[in-house]
Amino acid sequence: MIVQTQNDASEKRARSAFAWDMERIRELEALSEETLVQKIQAIRDERGEDLCILAHLYQRKAIWGLANFVGDSYGLSKSAAEVKGGKYIVFCGVRFMAESAAILCRPDQVVVHPDPEAGCPMADMASIEEVQRSWKSLGEAVGAGADGKQPIVPVTYMNSTADIKSFCGKEGGIICTSSNASKTFDWAFAKGERILFLPDEHLGRNTALKYGIPPEQIVVWDPEKPGGGEDPEDYRDAKVILWRGYCPVHQKFTVRDVEHVRRFNPKAKLLVHPEVPHEVAKLADAMGSTEFIRQYVKNETGPGDEIFIATEWNLVRNLAAQYPDRKIEKLHRSLCLTMYQITLGRLLYALENLDSFETVSVSPETKHHSRVALERMLALK
Repeated sequence: MIVQTQNDASEKRARSAFAWDMERIRELEALSEETLVQKIQAIRDERGEDLCILAHLYQRKAIWGLANFVGDSYGLSKSAAEVKGGKYIVFCGVRFMAESAAILCRPDQVVVHPDPEAGCPMADMASIEEVQRSWKSLGEAVGAGADGKQPIVPVTYMNSTADIKSFCGKEGGIICTSSNASKTFDWAFAKGERILFLPDEHLGRNTALKYGIPPEQIVVWDPEKPGGGEDPEDYRDAKVILWRGYCPVHQKFTVRDVEHVRRFNPKAKLLVHPEVPHEVAKLADAMGSTEFIRQYVKNETGPGDEIFIATEWNLVRNLAAQYPDRKIEKLHRSLCLTMYQITLGRLLYALENLDSFETVSVSPETKHHSRVALERMLALK
């Protein structure tokens, strides 16, 4: 099946050939963590190189310990495609991550997502139908490009559905991660006059401002408002058009949170993910991806240091356990609830049924155009 939106996940599950045994799932969820870990490890040992478990950095510590690879969404998908063996890729993350693995994986691999209803609210804020309608309206608003340049180049964050990645591939665009977004801006502006950045408004704004785009040349397209909500002239004059979307986890961080830390912990370092609002980002000591944050804590801090981190709580908690000689705290408790749907019990249930479990698949056309956009990103120096 093609996993697309949270609303149709239940219907698609009902159509799947795989029969979900909810009673068995409840039995597994009732087991102790120690028992679940032992049972999962036994299946890992039995399957050997045929099984590759991926765990995103926002997963529980226990799932980290069972994974072949731990990292961000793109790094995990790439690792799975390159690993020896790995007939079964079990992706412990949200749905778009499993889709990305299905796009990048080899023909001899299949991707399993322990909970197909664990979606990403931000990714779901840009449906392919909305984007296609908006693309047409924006084209009419900005007109043709000058000097042979593309009038608008779509750039989508890795945290988007396979349909949106495919759209960018077809429309001359590219995919970015939170760590290479500036490089994709270089690529896009060499090709076109403007960027349409999907689906995260905050990452787009933080990247654009860091890139040197004046604030007055950054506008927002709201798909729920007629004409995007702004005057057509504003879109013609813009260099970056931001899609109205956000990560509910990173949206929660506020200037007040930062002021509180600065007042009571004046020596602390503040690290933020670029999905936070700009008014928070500009107050940080450092800003970067989940992998950047992990490497910063490892390499740029030492025993006794205080570090407050504005990102998903599980990553902060796991880093605090990994570096007990440092005071690592959350800026604000912000938990990704859909990421948290991947439990040890769900993971074990998927592993018990690997040979019949429903797999994450992407249509050949969607996969082709998504890979085009991904390969454009990979070619960046």
